[in-house]
Amino acid sequence: MTASPSSAAQAARERLAARLRDIRREAGLSGEELALRCGWSPSKRSRIENARTSPSDADVRNWCTACGAEDQTADLVSANRQADQMYVHWKKLHRHGMRRAQDEVLPLYARTRRFRVYCSNVVPGILQTEAYASALLSSIARFQETPDDAPEAAASRIERSRVLYEGDHRFAFVLEETVLRYRIGPPEAMASQLGYLLAVMALPNVSLGVIPADAERRMWPLEAFYLFDDRQVSTELLTAAVNVTAPSEIATYASACFGVPTDRRDRMT
Repeated sequence: MTASPSSAAQAARERLAARLRDIRREAGLSGEELALRCGWSPSKRSRIENARTSPSDADVRNWCTACGAEDQTADLVSANRQADQMYVHWKKLHRHGMRRAQDEVLPLYARTRRFRVYCSNVVPGILQTEAYASALLSSIARFQETPDDAPEAAASRIERSRVLYEGDHRFAFVLEETVLRYRIGPPEAMASQLGYLLAVMALPNVSLGVIPADAERRMWPLEAFYLFDDRQVSTELLTAAVNVTAPSEIATYASACFGVPTDRRDRMT
């Protein structure tokens, strides 16, 4: 078993903190001296170095400059951004509403050729009808106490689903049976949503499978996740979005529900 995505994100922050600590020591500086050169309190230096606070890009640049390690700045800033993007709290992402978060992933969907999606809780966003998406997103906004722009966000989600019909994209979806039974929105929204799933199943570039509730399990139900080619896994926790890019972890996700290594093509039926 690999570490959970949130643990992986914390591990990335700890690796960055360890690199910053090594740079300070190689420069022969004490923690107090580095804090003084950066104009920080000693406690801020300690929190960064012990991975209790995520540094900003400016903090990383100041650290490298103070240690005479400017040649390492670019790599460390990149590592810092990757660690920060790995685990993004929903409240932060949705602080101005959900439409922006929907729009931001459009380029990722456009450039992905092979999508593999597992869902155990709700219909995957790319397969949602506008009514289903609006009801779901509105309930998320209420729970998170963030601005409710569900109709606009749902419209953007529908725009994202155009990749089902345009370009060279292939899709493999695995859903738990409970996804089809959970009530999201009014009955007419659910009926329309189930009808749309039947229509999508007929597309030649789509494979959609449902795990029966009474099926003997090889894997226990997992959190929903999305594989974008072999480059990234995005998984949705209650409080945060997690992005995984480590090849070994991507392979684990692919194996968990699709049963094949990432370098084999999905078989569409």
